[in-house]
Amino acid sequence: MQNQVMIAKQLQKEMPSSKPSVVEPIRLTRDDWLDEAFRAVVAGGFDQVKVLSIAEKLKVTRGSFYWHFADHADLIGSLLMRWKLQQLAFDAHLQANQSGDPIKDLNYVVDEAFSQAGAAMENLRFEQAMRAMSQQNAEAAQMLVEVDAARIALLQSKFFLIVNDQKKSRDLAALLYLAIVGSYQALSRPVNPPNIRQYLQGLISHYLVEKQVG
Repeated sequence: MQNQVMIAKQLQKEMPSSKPSVVEPIRLTRDDWLDEAFRAVVAGGFDQVKVLSIAEKLKVTRGSFYWHFADHADLIGSLLMRWKLQQLAFDAHLQANQSGDPIKDLNYVVDEAFSQAGAAMENLRFEQAMRAMSQQNAEAAQMLVEVDAARIALLQSKFFLIVNDQKKSRDLAALLYLAIVGSYQALSRPVNPPNIRQYLQGLISHYLVEKQVG
């Protein structure tokens, strides 16, 4: 009988435990926090970027925030800087695209500018919120100046290959940029007519791009 008890105990030790194993939480990256902050801005502006709210959505403690950021201002500054670097990289990609057909290349820029607003206008809404905040935030205002200048320089270089005139290409670039920004405002309305993007993009392409030939 004693031997049977000892054997039973030995079998229990060898059998796998039925207790659930503890899963170590995945440590969030800096970009995880920035992505959630971005979504908060898109949903309600920069006032909605709150560390505690973001931590709750990410299902982590507030303390984990400080692994990546010094404070709330550091989070906002990092979010703005990431946006700026993304925009400048996007412009560099468009600048490098050269097919040998300057009209085609400029139309490609226009198409990409509309697409860059985001499938749900999320990128557009973020930029609109940033422009609103720039009235009180010098850092945001300076970044917008730099990005706007880079965008207009891109458009000017594309127009110059078509019209071969520095002043005209500069003026056309300003007009095209204003047209795109105005289109963004129209696209951000809660309700729009069907195919509004195609309509606006077609107008811009026809009157500001293709009309420059000849």
